[in-house]
Amino acid sequence: MEIRTFIENYREAFGGKAILPLVFWFSDNQIGRTEKIGGCFFKGIKTVCEGEILSLSTETIGCGGGKLYTGFTGMPEHVPGFVSLKEKYKKTPEMVSAFVDGLGIPRAEKKYLHFARIDKRESFEGIEGIFFLATPDILSGLVTWACFDNNREDAVMAPFGSGCCSVVTQAVLENRRSGNRTFIGFFDPSVRPWFDPEILSFTIPMSRFQEMYHTMRESCLFGTHAWSKIKERIEKQMSQDSE
Repeated sequence: MEIRTFIENYREAFGGKAILPLVFWFSDNQIGRTEKIGGCFFKGIKTVCEGEILSLSTETIGCGGGKLYTGFTGMPEHVPGFVSLKEKYKKTPEMVSAFVDGLGIPRAEKKYLHFARIDKRESFEGIEGIFFLATPDILSGLVTWACFDNNREDAVMAPFGSGCCSVVTQAVLENRRSGNRTFIGFFDPSVRPWFDPEILSFTIPMSRFQEMYHTMRESCLFGTHAWSKIKERIEKQMSQDSE
């Protein structure tokens, strides 16, 4: 698999102005910006889209849930009550605890979690997942591509969870089981203010991307009348947004 080849295919399928996907991975080396981020760490993703690399750690993630879902810490004592009684995302603290326990979040074995635009990496080695900021039209293409060679009902999932859970936790868990599910996210009201109203996340764990990389050009994204009309609309919208 070659990153340059994938970028060329992606731009051909979705248009030259489509936002390039991001990648994330763990390592023990500081690579990019590491200033502490108060609250949701997805505040820092805008700079990643602009070409910076974001390196997160237990010291720089200001949100207890963010530390939990990235695997840097266990569940902070206040999280069940905060998620239930303050944010009101679950009816009771006990439900929050049961949800987290059911996930079985693996502890991070490396010091840093990095986010970078895909063109800032030279290879896919060590990457946990590919993370798309998707408009409805782009999402339709991604979902259709994910289902091209997979008839399972769970080929595309939209499970409950915070932004960091739907992107990072689910990808890590899927990779550990060598699974082939993909994940739509950003339904969490706490993460949505940091992205444009029409954006959702779509994450392909590397265990699944290793298969999808080879099916992209076979799918509807290339050489079909229906997708050509969608691509034209994507390119038109991106041109308007850049004016």
